[in-house]
Amino acid sequence: MQALLRFNAKVKTAAPFPARYCQLKRQLTRVGFLSQGSVFRRAPGQQGSRYVWTRKVKAKTVTVALSEQQFRWLRQAVDNQRRLEKIVARMQTLSRQVLFETLPGVPRRKTLSKRVLGLI
Repeated sequence: MQALLRFNAKVKTAAPFPARYCQLKRQLTRVGFLSQGSVFRRAPGQQGSRYVWTRKVKAKTVTVALSEQQFRWLRQAVDNQRRLEKIVARMQTLSRQVLFETLPGVPRRKTLSKRVLGLI
């Protein structure tokens, strides 16, 4: 157990979080309620409820009618979900970049491309 703790301490000092990563972590704390799916408002005269939320459940589309207040709240939650996914994707890319730039790897005949490393 002590060896594991020492290893973690070494990693933290060897590769501190870049400023951009810390900024992304702060952005995560400001994300509010989350929901997957899509919300939309039907045009007047269209058949069905005016406000609708759709999402996938076990590969099937589920549609739910909403009140106007539910629509506004859920629209913000869906926007937050998309913002969260973008932030996490940037954090993953930055994490891989730090990994491959700071820790020794195996010898290779040719360098790995950014695409292979998931940096682009």
